[in-house]
Amino acid sequence: MEYSYTISGGDFTHAGEASSHLKRILKSLNLDPVLIRRTVVALYEAEVNVVAHAWNGKVMVDISPDEIVIVVKDAGPGIEDIERAMQKGYSTASPTVREMGFGAGMGLFNMKSNSDSLEIKSDPGVGTEVRIVNKIS
Repeated sequence: MEYSYTISGGDFTHAGEASSHLKRILKSLNLDPVLIRRTVVALYEAEVNVVAHAWNGKVMVDISPDEIVIVVKDAGPGIEDIERAMQKGYSTASPTVREMGFGAGMGLFNMKSNSDSLEIKSDPGVGTEVRIVNKIS
C-alpha cells in the first residue's frame, strides 16, 4: 500500500495531516497500538520539520506486510551538520516558529527514538531526505 502527501513550508495549519491520515490507515489494519504511536510520532516530527524549515516537501509511505517505510523529501536550506542536529534540544528554528510552540530541538531526536531505522541525507541549499522504517512484527 502506497500513499503520498504534499507539505507546504510555513503552513502550520495543515501540519500533521499526513500523520493523522496514516494513523487512521494503520488503525484500520489492526496494527499494534505501540507501533502506530511510534510511526505517527516520527512522521509528525518530520512534517513539522518541513513546515518549520523548508519551502515544501513530499511524504511517501509504503506499507508492506513486514514494515512501514516513510520517506520525506523537502526543498529547503538543508541541514549543515546532521550529527549536531540530532542532538536533543539543538534547534535552528526561527523566533517566529518558537513563538508558535515549535522548534524545541526535539524533531530529529524524536524521529530516531520512534523508528527502528532512521537515515538522513541533506544537501545544504537544496534540501533534506529522511527515511524512517518501522518493522511490523
